[in-house]
Amino acid sequence: MEGAALPAALPTAVPASGQSPRPDAPLRSLLDRLRGPALALVVPLATLALWHFATANRPYSLVPPPAEVWLALRDMAFGGINDDAFSATLWAHLWASLSRVYGGFALAAAAALPIGLMIGRVPLVRALLDPVLQILRPIPVTAWLPLAMILFGLGATSAFFLVFLGAFYPILVNTVFGVRSVEPRLFEAAAMLGCTGPAQFLRVVLPAALPSIFTGLRLGLGFAWVVIVVGEMTGVQTGLGAVIMEARQLSRTEIVICGMGVIGIAGFVSDWIVMRIGRRLLSWSPSHG
Repeated sequence: MEGAALPAALPTAVPASGQSPRPDAPLRSLLDRLRGPALALVVPLATLALWHFATANRPYSLVPPPAEVWLALRDMAFGGINDDAFSATLWAHLWASLSRVYGGFALAAAAALPIGLMIGRVPLVRALLDPVLQILRPIPVTAWLPLAMILFGLGATSAFFLVFLGAFYPILVNTVFGVRSVEPRLFEAAAMLGCTGPAQFLRVVLPAALPSIFTGLRLGLGFAWVVIVVGEMTGVQTGLGAVIMEARQLSRTEIVICGMGVIGIAGFVSDWIVMRIGRRLLSWSPSHG
């Protein structure tokens, strides 16, 4: 019919969210995921660049350039480059240090956790043990080195003992702090539900103190890696600390740096493992979820 108005065009369907999806959404999601690792690499790459420019083309420099350290690390891991006493020995030394670190750490945790729970909860045990432990705690591990060599002789046992000492006190102090920080109302609520006496250790004290305990475990494992170099100064033939000491005597600075780097990476991986376990067990905690 002439003069009749044409019907208006139907409106285009709008997504439920009210906004059309952006075509670059997957790219933005990928960039967000890469942001953390990219920021973590800024400082190491800048340090490597400064190190390279400060040491490259200087044959009499006491600090080797990064490329030379990388070649030494490859030779330590797989051999075939320098063919000296350090070639293809990395894995044997790493395994020796790992066994001492994790062995001493496990023994320290087995001793520090029950002692810390008792000191934090039982006044009699706190009065008996806490003053002695507070006197011994400030003594540095290096001061124990001569006495450890006298008591256990030269070898791996002295290194094991020193690693144990380095990990023991951080675990103990954080365990005591966690137990002492438990809310008293939790004990009252547990008693009203019939949980009294020693049963409160497993059902009240331990769960409430777990965040502090895992903080102590992380610190203790970190100190165990710090102490391993001192521990392996006791005459052991294998281990990353032994490699560092031998390379220092031979003026092989690149081997010293390799040993330091491997200890740093091994310590980082160890801390990451403990942190992941802690997050899994403490998923109920707002600060660890």
